[in-house]
Amino acid sequence: MRKLNRLYRQIDRTTDVLSFPLTETGFPRPGDPLGDIVVSMPKATAQAAEYGVSLRDEILRLLVHGLLHLVGYDHERNTYQKRRMQKKERELLDAVAQVD
Repeated sequence: MRKLNRLYRQIDRTTDVLSFPLTETGFPRPGDPLGDIVVSMPKATAQAAEYGVSLRDEILRLLVHGLLHLVGYDHERNTYQKRRMQKKERELLDAVAQVD
């Protein structure tokens, strides 16, 4: 993850999740994939223990986070965008919990 983060984001540290959109501008056509999401299992395992949640729940949180990046959310832009993304994460995780 550190290598990927350094190569694609020029940030020389590990991270828990990375998203790689398949298109640079706009959304793909309906039915086309949005991109790739890479989850660091060591980070997910450590964070699950730290947050007191199951590994499954932490992986799900990271996947939702990565998916939101693929559809245009960016928590690093400013405080408003960070809150907006956190709210959407909660909404999606709550929705998943209802059907789980």
